[in-house]
Amino acid sequence: MQNPETIMENNVISQSTVLSTPGLNNAAWNRQQAVSVRHAFKTYGSSKNPNHVLQNLSMTVAKGSIYGLLGASGCGKTTLLSCLVGRRRLNSGEIWVLGGKPGTKGSGVPGKRVGYMPQEIALYGEFTIRETMMYFGWIFGMETPEIVERLRFLLQFLDLPSQNRMVKNLSGGQQRRVSFAVALMHDPELLILDEPTVGVDPLLRQSIWNHLVQITKDGNKTVIITTHYIEEARQAHTIGLMRSGRLLAEESPRALLTMYNCPSLEEVFLKLSRKQTNNHPNTEFNISNNISLASLHWGKKDEPVYVTEESGVVGLNFHQSKEVLIHDTTNGVGSHYDLNGKPLPGVKETPTVECDDCDFPGCLADITSTGKIKALLQKNFLRMWRNVGVMLFIFALPVMQVILFCLAIGRDPTGLKLAIVNHEMDWDSKYCPVYSNCTFTHLSCRYLKFLDNDTMITEHFRTKEDALHAVERGKAWGTLYFTENFTDALSARMILGRDADEETLEQSEIKVWLDMSNQQIGLMLARDLQYSYRDFAKDLLSACEQNTALADVPIQFLDPIYGSNDPSFTDFVAPGVILTIVFFLAVALTSSALIIERMEGLLDRSWVAGVSPGEILFSHVITQFIVMCGQTALVLIFMMLVFGVQCNGDIGWVILLTILQGLCGMCFGFVISAICELERNAIQLALGSFYPTLLLSGVIWPVEGMPTALRYVSQGLPLTMATTSLRSMLTRGWTISEPDVYNGFISTIIWIAVFLTISMLVLKFKRG
Repeated sequence: MQNPETIMENNVISQSTVLSTPGLNNAAWNRQQAVSVRHAFKTYGSSKNPNHVLQNLSMTVAKGSIYGLLGASGCGKTTLLSCLVGRRRLNSGEIWVLGGKPGTKGSGVPGKRVGYMPQEIALYGEFTIRETMMYFGWIFGMETPEIVERLRFLLQFLDLPSQNRMVKNLSGGQQRRVSFAVALMHDPELLILDEPTVGVDPLLRQSIWNHLVQITKDGNKTVIITTHYIEEARQAHTIGLMRSGRLLAEESPRALLTMYNCPSLEEVFLKLSRKQTNNHPNTEFNISNNISLASLHWGKKDEPVYVTEESGVVGLNFHQSKEVLIHDTTNGVGSHYDLNGKPLPGVKETPTVECDDCDFPGCLADITSTGKIKALLQKNFLRMWRNVGVMLFIFALPVMQVILFCLAIGRDPTGLKLAIVNHEMDWDSKYCPVYSNCTFTHLSCRYLKFLDNDTMITEHFRTKEDALHAVERGKAWGTLYFTENFTDALSARMILGRDADEETLEQSEIKVWLDMSNQQIGLMLARDLQYSYRDFAKDLLSACEQNTALADVPIQFLDPIYGSNDPSFTDFVAPGVILTIVFFLAVALTSSALIIERMEGLLDRSWVAGVSPGEILFSHVITQFIVMCGQTALVLIFMMLVFGVQCNGDIGWVILLTILQGLCGMCFGFVISAICELERNAIQLALGSFYPTLLLSGVIWPVEGMPTALRYVSQGLPLTMATTSLRSMLTRGWTISEPDVYNGFISTIIWIAVFLTISMLVLKFKRG
């Protein structure tokens, strides 16, 4: 083998005979390549402490070639591939893929022109192999018979198990082969494969390489492949050796072995890595002035040699005074143009593709197709249907919440103990006679008879101190104390009226000490004790043939305009609870949907296949709308028919408002899912929003009880006006013409639009 010095001496070409092929400054030349990257810079992190992932990287992949991209983990390979398929954008530099810039209108990238196999599996575990292929086939615009025929070939070619096997039940190697099959499914112009042969049998690995070589023979297909198996990359037409965000070399395998006088590509890589490490910053590779031999046109000796001036790689180092060229007869791959971007003599011209004018079917991101929507909807429903926990969550949880609410909230407490000290009762015999006629004896016993036996349980104590001690120890909720002269004093009070003295008034009073640590129980006991006295007085007046109205306070409560004389707390809270259940169930269902797909690589793969954020959101909206219709029906049926929550308004408007609130919650879930990177962060944000919304929306306490400033905050929340609207329809029977009603609808629709807009903007930002 000749050493590099001998080669250099035999292949010296004067600078005047070297014509440059336009690169950065000639878009026509860039469009003729399958992939052209020029002076790419990509950083992450803050401007003060940036992480440089790609550093002045330039790369050329000719059409009809296999390009092997080699490099250690963390060198920037995956980031570079993400930029090629339009998933990320460079900080500076240019990328041309198949004649257009990724992500621009009409480029077809992302879209069906590219087949992408990411490093992770990025498949739906709940799908069978057939369903996986149908999903991606429909997204790529293929017809079902075409997908079936292609699947038959791929099953045999990649030695895949039965097409009815679930992906999650396959081995790791089988899953990677299914992922590879997805990339091959639609026979794309450009295949981008990230570690496709990891965990694959050696025979099958060779079969895959043979297939890649075969499909690139006619020049219509191009492959970019990354691999850990450096020596297997010898079968590629061109190899790019990447380290620390730079390409160390971009040549054919034979040229690299010859140039660096190494027996293996691994040794070439090691030598170049050492050279890069040892170089002084002042003699660092001049990336914009090096030659890529893979793009050279090699002809007869008397023909001029055309080399790439701005290929941006270290094919040959120009720190020497002479350009060194190596003749390579193994890989005649490349496009060849003169300084003006015109094809050289003898080279067939390929028509250029104008990105802004191209019209590839289905490549426009803003136009959807029935195939994409069908695939996305099937995916959403299949994932729910095959996940039993999700199905129970969707339909069992709202029913359980309604049942628990109706059984646990709004009912009067029962079994409340009262400590009674009655000095009119014979303590030894516990005798306390109750008379029903007009007899003014033992009136204390007659009053105690009117206490509600379900709510209050009486327990007699001998002394006031004992009774009070029982309350202090939590054995009773209150103490009632009757003096020994209660009946006589009460009779004198009735007869004497304003002439009764202070002692008479004091002896005629029932003294009550309540435990007010629980406000609801304390207020209810106070109310019931007063109602019991009213009923006792009416009964006594009626027995004495007197006007029972004398027992009432001089305020007459007539039939209420809305509601009943015995209002239920359940009826007050029910409208807010209905909307809260539907709203936050939708939040829970959607807040992690996009995150799970993003973490598994599924979202990125769908985006690269040409699915737009709008299509993803639309499919979820349709799916969740159908689910919410079922949830709304269950919630309203159990609330109104099973537990008798009143509905005095139009049930149609009630159903519509409930569904709109579910859509609002779903859109809020999309915002959380789009913003958060991790599922636990989404859960924390969803839970963190629950209590403020519940407390400030007037669900469990009137908005009028809040400070003035807080009321304005409350009115701006998604649930506040909707709760008022639903409450007005259920309890008041108001129609849509009332401001309190239609404001709830308007507020909900505005919030839906706001949440959807935020979701779209965030997804588009993250997509780019």
